[in-house]
Amino acid sequence: MVTNNQQRPFRFIYKLIIGIVLLIGMFVIGMIFGAASIGLHDVWLALTSSVAGEKISIIREIRLPREIAAIFVGAALSVSGAIMQGVTRNPLADPGLLGLTAGAYVALTIAITFIPSVNYYGITIACFIGAALGTMLVIAISALKQSESSPLRIVLSGSAVSAFLYAIAEGIGIYFKVSKNVSMWTSGGMIGTTWSQLQVIVPFIIVGIAVSLYLSRQLTILSLNEDIAVGLGQRTAILKTLLYIVTIVLAGSSVALVGNMAFLGLMVPHIVRAFVGTDYRYILPMSAIFGATIMLFADTLGRTINAPYETPVIAIVAVLGIPFFLIIVRRGGKMLS
Repeated sequence: MVTNNQQRPFRFIYKLIIGIVLLIGMFVIGMIFGAASIGLHDVWLALTSSVAGEKISIIREIRLPREIAAIFVGAALSVSGAIMQGVTRNPLADPGLLGLTAGAYVALTIAITFIPSVNYYGITIACFIGAALGTMLVIAISALKQSESSPLRIVLSGSAVSAFLYAIAEGIGIYFKVSKNVSMWTSGGMIGTTWSQLQVIVPFIIVGIAVSLYLSRQLTILSLNEDIAVGLGQRTAILKTLLYIVTIVLAGSSVALVGNMAFLGLMVPHIVRAFVGTDYRYILPMSAIFGATIMLFADTLGRTINAPYETPVIAIVAVLGIPFFLIIVRRGGKMLS
């Protein structure tokens, strides 16, 4: 007889295949639709041949880089959100709500202001440092006067710290007159993404997701109960540190590439749990796939609903995410988990 534990991996494989098919379909749709009219045949030629032409150049130099950016940013934010929800056991955890993206953004602003010649590697490292400082600040404030941070205290602390850091970033931009130089990140979109930027950022995201998948089994145990994790021999302090580093790398990379993006890391893990359960060996890969698909959808919608003008992707994600956030709050974090 085949047990449920033996059947579940096979069921997950089917779900994974469906998710990959949806991702590929959304990628193709994103390559076709936009301000410029491009056919499926043009996309095929651009991806498989050396043929030149105006439409081919649009695909290769403009549309393809931003679609790849959408895939990796969506995956990075969704996986980092899932990790944070597991580590903190907080259903409202999200990189955009807990100070990571705000910290990365203020560090990016400082780097551009005081080191005008900084290259993309420098901007990326600055975002990592800023995300780490933002995270530590939120955790420190939420843990004041008590040994453990409650989910509500973490969310409130994250909101306060994020508002404070965004105010600092805006103040620096206005005072030093560099607001225009960082505006491409404030809009939260893939406009202007280049191959050289992807070459810097994508390896960090791939490594971060790979490490998170390697630690997914330990994360599952940690997400259930820290005492159980300790009883099973886990070094929870080291594990938490590694997972926070992974989250910082993923969130910092995303901010360095496309800017501030909240709510995606909150939504996707809750949606994924409805399909694959609470095992992070399944949650993390499916979060990466679903997050990439949703980001591709948001980017495509932003390019088409008011073409030839673009609607900021951050606005589209917020329209989807804010009601989701409010429903989760109303239901005590148990909407889909």
